Amino acid sequence: MAMPLRQSIRVGTYLFEQKLRKKEKFPLIVELEPLFACNLKCEGCGKIQHPAGVLKQRMPVAQAVGAVLESGAPMVSIAGGEPLMHPQIDEIVRQLVARKKYVFLCTNAMLMRKHLDKFTPSRYFAFAVHIDGLRERHDESVAKEGVFDEAVAAMKEAKARGFRVTTNSTFFNTDTPQTVIEVLDYLNDDLKVDEMMISPAYAYEKAPDQEHFLGVDQTRELFRKAFAGGNRGRWRLNHSPLFLDFLEGKADFPCTAWAIPNYSLFGWQRPCYLMSDGYVPTYRELIEETDWDAYGRGKDPRCANCMAHCGYEPTAVLATMGSLKESLRAARETVRGNRS
Repeated sequence: MAMPLRQSIRVGTYLFEQKLRKKEKFPLIVELEPLFACNLKCEGCGKIQHPAGVLKQRMPVAQAVGAVLESGAPMVSIAGGEPLMHPQIDEIVRQLVARKKYVFLCTNAMLMRKHLDKFTPSRYFAFAVHIDGLRERHDESVAKEGVFDEAVAAMKEAKARGFRVTTNSTFFNTDTPQTVIEVLDYLNDDLKVDEMMISPAYAYEKAPDQEHFLGVDQTRELFRKAFAGGNRGRWRLNHSPLFLDFLEGKADFPCTAWAIPNYSLFGWQRPCYLMSDGYVPTYRELIEETDWDAYGRGKDPRCANCMAHCGYEPTAVLATMGSLKESLRAARETVRGNRS
């Protein structure tokens, strides 16, 4: 796991504090969506399907920051929509960073170079650029030519200016182990991004393309083959070792969607950002009034093929914390990642 050492220590300390307080449910990272509007129309995205009136809305800064503080999470993933379309996104980031929250701004990078001057490099802040393949494959997935080249140019400029740059790649049933290897090799070796996150595509209801999502067996075969030959060990993947085991089918876990809650224009979303069973205005209501035992593979049919990080990465992290062996394993990989 290539998470910076300071961040690893901060998150580890936070988890230990929750254990001391005997808290059963707590957030690891908040998925914050201050808008749903986007400048692309990706076929795997269900956020831009909202009515025009909703797409015009922008979350106030105080509301966005207040939701994160209410939850107490040490990390924040700002998504959407395209967050760089929010006129006050830099102020949201600034206020969260000032409170020493680790912030990942998820972006397709089309507006990134235009807005770089609004942000300041910090160990608490990183751009998380969506890259779903090399040039032809990525541009096809976002339904627009030239997006890959602009994203690469934006990442290079951001790194040259001292920003931390990470990536987020979603893989579909049209991918092969070789296409996974090619894009991760490029991001890791050529662009030398700081961290990479990967996720199997999950067919949530609002996504317009329902034909190209991965099933559980397909996911395990895809990543088992892609990780072979030492690839998994040399890539700077921003995941716990146990979650990567999970993707390969070497381990299985229950869903803990409560650990990565989603807050959007509608409020706190039940049970996760991929499924919408209603919204509540406070984090406390989300945790205390949601029937969390009703969700996950084998419980809700909508979850049958889900292996997304929002439900299963937290379970892997908690399992790591509960095992001395796995904790030492994660620590070794963190140190190794920070040396590479």
